[in-house]
Amino acid sequence: MTTTAPSNSEQKQVAEPIMPALPEFSYLYGKPKSTGLLRLHKSDFKVFEKIPFQPFGEGEHLFIHIRKTGANTAFVAKQLAQYFAVKESLVSYAGLKDRFAVTEQWFGVHVPGKQSYDLSDLNIEGVEVLSFKRHNKKLRIGGLDGNRFEITLREVTNVDELVRRWHVISNYGVPNYFGEQRFGINGGNIEKALSLFSGGKVKDKKKRGMYLSAARSLIFNEIISARVAQEKFDSLMTGDVLMLSGTQSVFLADVIDESLSTRLAEHDLDITAPMWGAGELMTTGEARDFEQTIADQQQAFCQGLPRFGLKQERRRIRLNIKDTNINVENNVVTLSFFLPAGAYATTIMRELIAYHDMTERVDTRNSK
Repeated sequence: MTTTAPSNSEQKQVAEPIMPALPEFSYLYGKPKSTGLLRLHKSDFKVFEKIPFQPFGEGEHLFIHIRKTGANTAFVAKQLAQYFAVKESLVSYAGLKDRFAVTEQWFGVHVPGKQSYDLSDLNIEGVEVLSFKRHNKKLRIGGLDGNRFEITLREVTNVDELVRRWHVISNYGVPNYFGEQRFGINGGNIEKALSLFSGGKVKDKKKRGMYLSAARSLIFNEIISARVAQEKFDSLMTGDVLMLSGTQSVFLADVIDESLSTRLAEHDLDITAPMWGAGELMTTGEARDFEQTIADQQQAFCQGLPRFGLKQERRRIRLNIKDTNINVENNVVTLSFFLPAGAYATTIMRELIAYHDMTERVDTRNSK
């Protein structure tokens, strides 16, 4: 039997990475039994950004506090750049906010000089200016304490079960997964990351950063998911890296004692998992072996991320929520809570309810 060697193009096709479907990450409290509709109206999903300071009143940066309805953060930033006749790079914001929602957030525009503005002629669809004031420092990505959410769920089934879960989540938190939006529609950002690692080019720095973040986030989520599945989410392993509550300070738990276990149970400490990049894992022993085993299943990501300058970092695996409240009226449930910067409200929702996100609808004429 005669065989023919594959052509160069066929060889290249064989070498292309295959995009696996995003896994269903483990549920800490079991898969929810309640169902309901999320974001039937834009006003069902409200976000209120909290920054750790107030504008000073002087400086080269004009801080603008806005309320936007059904508007994309990047779109608003582009419109502000046009209004002030500056480059888009001179418009900043602390974090991206959902489009199909009502959100209040800050934007910063670099406008040196002492020109005063009234912004009465600023006309951006879906945007209302709440206040504006100069400040002496730039508003940077991540420069916020967190966000307060007010979320209304409609047509909820098994309301009593949802309320029970809500109280458990309020007291004990949830796995600190990166939300589904991190990975793009149908996991498209992961596919783009694989293309980058295979030599693909992306000129847009923000998009490139988005794809790289998605790859890191997938590894992180899978490590948490494995800990939940193996009932190691709430228990320490020798060599775990722990993070002090309310800080980013970490230390190695090379010896597990009753004191550490107590502090973990009291949420004074959090177990962490890696945000992948160049360098050695910070964990040792049992914890390191556990993390490396999961990471080895994503070799394309683990080998590709360091090439783009990303370094090993740590992120806590538990997400605790604050200032919680719940209101029930028949089958309509309204929740309010505060999340720290970098956390996802949808991560809370997935442990609470099997929701259908109505932003997938084509017809949104009834949106408010």
